[in-house]
Amino acid sequence: MFNPSRDQARQFLFEAWRKHRDRAVLTDLEAMAADHILRHPEYHALLADPDAGLARDWLPEQGETNPFLHLMMHLSIGEQLSIDQPEGVRALYLKLAHKLGDEHRAQHEVMDCLAEMIWTSQRYGAPPDGAAYLACLEEKSR
Repeated sequence: MFNPSRDQARQFLFEAWRKHRDRAVLTDLEAMAADHILRHPEYHALLADPDAGLARDWLPEQGETNPFLHLMMHLSIGEQLSIDQPEGVRALYLKLAHKLGDEHRAQHEVMDCLAEMIWTSQRYGAPPDGAAYLACLEEKSR
């Protein structure tokens, strides 16, 4: 299992964005990252300046969204959808995307459910609850 450090994950996103801008050859994963970055122009300047973004922290208690975490969650959701894991996530995502009429907006709704599942797991020291994650998605897709 690949388990990058915070800095390695950030470097991956910096490099994917640099290669995209330079029109260099991207790996499949870099291409997926670049696609998500393109949908987030608010992150372009940050990703163009690795020195400024590498060490910075974003604190949710101050109302900040960590752009690196956000983009990596997009990649995680893409992986979940590609393998339908947990089983049923793809169908619920497609239902939600149809309801909203926007796949990117649907990914953000999925992200809310994923973040809630991770937070709950960490808070209670329990394994991630895939059933609760799917129930959250079911509720959003109604």
